[in-house]
Parts: sequence; structure tokens; C-alpha cells
Amino acid sequence: MTTTATRRSALTRITGMGGLALLLQVPQLAFGAAIIGVRIWPARDYTRVTIESDQPLAARHFMTEAPYRLVVDVDGLGLDAALRELVGKVRADDPFISGVRVGQFQPRVVRLVIDLKQLVAPQQFTLMPVAAYQHRLVFDLYPLREADPLMGLIGDRGKFEQQAAKALEDALGELITKIETPDTSRPAASAPAMPAAAAPAAPSSLPPVAAAAAAPQEAASATSAERQRVNRLTIVALDPGHGGEDPGAIGPTGLKEKDVVLAIALKLREKLNAVPGMRVLLTRDGDYFVPLQDRVRKARRVQADLFISIHADAFYRPEARGASVFALSERGASSSAARWMAERENAADQVGGLNVATKDAQLLRTLLDMSTTAQIKDSLKIGHAVLAQIGRVGALHKPRVEQAGFAVLKAPDIPSILVETAFISNPEEEENLRDPEYRRRLVEALATGIKRWFAARPALTRQRLS
Repeated sequence: MTTTATRRSALTRITGMGGLALLLQVPQLAFGAAIIGVRIWPARDYTRVTIESDQPLAARHFMTEAPYRLVVDVDGLGLDAALRELVGKVRADDPFISGVRVGQFQPRVVRLVIDLKQLVAPQQFTLMPVAAYQHRLVFDLYPLREADPLMGLIGDRGKFEQQAAKALEDALGELITKIETPDTSRPAASAPAMPAAAAPAAPSSLPPVAAAAAAPQEAASATSAERQRVNRLTIVALDPGHGGEDPGAIGPTGLKEKDVVLAIALKLREKLNAVPGMRVLLTRDGDYFVPLQDRVRKARRVQADLFISIHADAFYRPEARGASVFALSERGASSSAARWMAERENAADQVGGLNVATKDAQLLRTLLDMSTTAQIKDSLKIGHAVLAQIGRVGALHKPRVEQAGFAVLKAPDIPSILVETAFISNPEEEENLRDPEYRRRLVEALATGIKRWFAARPALTRQRLS
């Protein structure tokens, strides 16, 4: 058999084996789009797979079961090293993806096989060039049923109560041990004995929610009794800005806004969760993108008493400095800088990659038009309380709460503020934001402002939204 015939026969056998050929030795093909980068963003809410290229990509996908797989065929591509990088980007803790395989399915078609840990509802869409990105082909892998955010709060509550009870038990146990252990420097009679049974056990009334919080999302829903327990809590929604495809502002030495504000939010959650009767909902707890309207929706689903969006923005002049606090404005921005910042933050959906086709534009407009004068009035009050505290940590950009049309502040029934912790574009303030001690002081200031505001205005009894 000739060499040509042998190669043709081998190719026929390979393409018949499940349709996926891992042709790692095939020479690079010159046709079609060039791949700029591939990324995977895992999260509990959903996992995003992004393929960025210098030209628009056309693709189609289908699902298989037993085992669960998402199969994607991308037209006009040759297998190259950039695409193969997807294989190594899967994380072990990804809740949806267990592995990725890539191969040259046909001469001008690359096939991706995404092995799944659970059945998903995939969304495929494309994004036009924006900011630092060129064309993006995006696959968002959502669970079949959205997790109930109340379960996270219930889990946090139970976890904290169990930790507190365990700490109390350990402390009393140490005290009992000291009492029961004879002190050789004194007569034995001076050490009264206490029965070991006197050590209190963890309260039996603690709800067994830890396992429920870790259960598959399809089964994660709060019972009526659990919802009533949440209704008695004061709930603060913390919103670390940006995330995932959207890095936010980037400092002179490369520090990313999305990383700084997440670190601050995680520490602030820890601080506020230690306050009796208070719990924190994070709109994101990892490096992934959340659309602006979804951030608001998450807070409303748990009837949050307060919404705080945390940022570390940049300005076109590097000498700009100081922290700021913003509330919503009904009549326009209070300054040109406030308007510029609002426009920048409102563009986050374009950079992060909003799947416009899945969003109800009319519903969004209705939500964003429902903001009331009362909500803005309360927002200004909490804004002043927080501004007074963070002014003790560092410089303030303005000595008053500013106002502008930030989309993320437009929850109609939740006092909402946006905190610019510093200008990450300022070299000195970038260093402050990188310093753990500075961030600790900032968290202390934010927590103090929040607690003082709630002390003057106890949270109202929550009425569940229909």
C-alpha cells in the first residue's frame, strides 16, 4: 500500500472513532481566526468558558448524557497551542467541569468536548470587541435550578453559631482542666473539684444546616421555618465590584481592582457576621463576573437591609486620590467626576460580558425606574455614617456623599451606597490597597459605620417578596 493510501486509511479510521481526533502532531493550519486566549472562570453560580480571537467565531453545541458532556464545534479554526491550553485550565474545585478535550474534528472545524460533573443549561453567545478584548465566544454553564441565596445565609448562621458554641466549650473545658489539675505550689485542698459533666455541650437547638448548604444546588431551597429565622436577621449585601472577565481598574504596578475589593469584602463579611443577629450576602465570593442587574437581584431576593458596592476605581489623572461614597441621584451627578465614574462603572456589563439575549429588557427598565426618594434619603444617611469612619483611615476625595446614576444602586427598596476605597490609579494609594494592615483598618472603619447606622435604625421586619 502506498504511503498516501496508508495515510488516507488511517485518517478514515480516526475520524470514525467518536468524531474526536486528538491530532497533536498535525501541522498548524494558517486559515481562519487566530486565537488570542482561552479562559475558564469557575463559580458556584455558573462556570464561564471564553475563547477570544481576532475574528468573530461561529460555533454550535449539543449535550450528551451518560456521561454528561457538552460538545462544541467551532468553525474556521485549526488546532493550535492556544486552544490546547483549555485542557490545563480546568480546576479541581470547578462545580461543573471535570475536564476538557480538544481536537481537529474536520479540516476547518475544531471540536471541544467538555466533561461535566452535572447536567447543565448552557448559554452560548458572542461579544464584540470592547476595552482590552477582541472578539469573544462565550459559554456559560448554569445549573438546571438556581440555588436559593437564603441557604447561604442559613448556612453562615449555623456555621457561626456552631463555631461560637465550640469556642465557648473549649474555653470552659480549659478552665475546668485548670481547676481539676492540682497546683503543686499550693496545698491540694485549695483546688476545688468540678465534675466534668458541668462542661456545657453545644446547644442542641442549632439547626443542622451545614450539610444542607453543601447539598447539590437542585435540592438547595429554604424551608418556611428557615426563612423565618432569616427574617429575624439584619442582612447586609456586600457587592465586590467587577470580577472574572472584567478586571476593573488596574494600578500602575498591575494590581487589579477586582482582586482588592474581593479581599476587602471577604474580611468585611467576617467582621459583620460576628455581630449578633447580622449576616452578610456576597454578590460574588470568587473571581467571576456578575451582571449589574443580577447583583441587585441577589440582594432583593434575600430582602437585604443594606447594599454596599465596593470599588477601587481609577481616574484619568494619576494624582486623583482619596476615598469616596456615592448614593443614587434622581437628577444627575453631583459633579463631573461623579458622572464620569458612574459611566465607567455602568459599562462593566459590556466588559464583563453580559448575555443580552437572556435578559428581559422591559423587566430591567422597570426595576431601574422603581427607585424611590425614600431609598435615596436612607442611602445618603448610611453614606454619611460610612464616610465619617473611612475618613479616619485615609484621605477623602470629597468631604460629602456624592450622587450619580450608578445602575448597581437602583434597588427600589434597599438603601444602597457605592464606596470607592481609594484611587488604584494613584501609585501611593495602590500601595495602600496592597497593604493588609491598611485594608484591615479600612474594614474596621466600614464595619463601624455600618453598625452605628443600624444601631440608630434597626432593620424593619422583612416581608417576603412574591
